[in-house]
Amino acid sequence: MEMKDMTLEAFCAATASNEPAPGGGSVSALAGALAAALAEMVARLTIGKKGCEEAADEMKEIISRAAALRAELLDEITRDSTSFSAYMEALALPKDTDELKDIRRRAMQEALKKAAEVPLHVAVTAAKIMPMAAALVKKGNPNAVTDGIVAAMMTRTAVLGALLNVKINLGSIRDETYVADRKTKIREIETAIIRDEAAVLANSSLD
Repeated sequence: MEMKDMTLEAFCAATASNEPAPGGGSVSALAGALAAALAEMVARLTIGKKGCEEAADEMKEIISRAAALRAELLDEITRDSTSFSAYMEALALPKDTDELKDIRRRAMQEALKKAAEVPLHVAVTAAKIMPMAAALVKKGNPNAVTDGIVAAMMTRTAVLGALLNVKINLGSIRDETYVADRKTKIREIETAIIRDEAAVLANSSLD
């Protein structure tokens, strides 16, 4: 059974176990999927709401885009755990000779890069929800404004949580060019998501 098909209780129990996966990466992907789901909900509650007629077309677009992001992020829950398992398999390779040590080292480095790319993709994907949350807080059903705000907050959590998992993998990767490139990208994403969430909160009508 894929993790996305587990019950909430079963997923929480698996996360709480002494197994390393699912861990923070999978939970970050789930946070993003929940943010997308909230965005869908607010958009649906806005369509047909008196006083929100002019936003109907935009809400329909948000529903479509958020649904696609939700499905993608749900798939990433399993991908994150799978990528970690691949690294553990590389770590367990034999190292009895110099040749085997070299094979193991290269396998570990390749697995670490893959393990870094999965949460980076989660962060990039989840970040796409923030503009939708901003539009929902500004133009959506005012009775659901808090749901739009929570969508923004969950988006920030998903993005920053995923990026933490990228960072920890970068610490063991020897390809300096790769590491430098990813660190630059991380800083750009972090700066943007923190700024954009703050803007959503500032533009809300809540004290």
